[in-house]
Amino acid sequence: MSYILTEQKNNVLIITLNRPDKYNSFNREMALALIAELEKAEKDKTVRAIVLTGAGKAFCAGQDLAEAIDPNGPGIRRIVEEHYNPIILMIRNIEKPIIAAVNGVAAGAGANIALACDIVLAGKSASFIQAFSKIGLIPDSGGTYTLPRLIGFNMASALMITGDKATAEEAFHYGMVYKVFDDNRLLEQAVVNAQHIAAMPTKAIGLTKRLLNQTYNNTLAQQLVAERDIQVEAANGYDYNEGVKAFLEKRQPDFKGE
Repeated sequence: MSYILTEQKNNVLIITLNRPDKYNSFNREMALALIAELEKAEKDKTVRAIVLTGAGKAFCAGQDLAEAIDPNGPGIRRIVEEHYNPIILMIRNIEKPIIAAVNGVAAGAGANIALACDIVLAGKSASFIQAFSKIGLIPDSGGTYTLPRLIGFNMASALMITGDKATAEEAFHYGMVYKVFDDNRLLEQAVVNAQHIAAMPTKAIGLTKRLLNQTYNNTLAQQLVAERDIQVEAANGYDYNEGVKAFLEKRQPDFKGE
């Protein structure tokens, strides 16, 4: 059985977590397979946007706890160091837009993987749970970094300490989710959004992502310098020149993500 399914529609790669009988909880095989698929997608010039979703009734229930406590398993240190940390870093560092289509529960590492994506869409039955405190662990997978920046320190602290569930509508109001769709339309709408973005100047979108990754570590002056330098990089690309020509010629641009 393949724990990661992929399907490409034009320039959009759909990556599906595929352990539906385990609510798509991660074991080592699935984590390493996801890392491998993200690495391939980063290098594949035909992929200009990525949709990440889950098979069945859940997006991802986090870590498979049976593996976590298995004395012959990888152990918590390796699980965090070799599974989740690389996944989060890849999601943030791949200079292509990544859309999470959250169907059903996103718990623990599953929630924080979704929240690391560039755009988070949710089905109405989706929920987000920082489940770590319920089993004596701390939020990992970048949760303590990402969630306070999305929804503020106090709200993030409350959700992490209590382990309370945030429904899709609550997550939308908190600022964790961009849009909410009926469950049966979620993946379709995620792909439509991704295809729209894939037809945009995705080189500039990737550079925007690079700047957003820097913004919390830079002073305003440093960020202004970074914007200047990366704007020059964008202006030297094909997409900028095509966009300007199309505007002047009053036609639709043909962007290539270059």
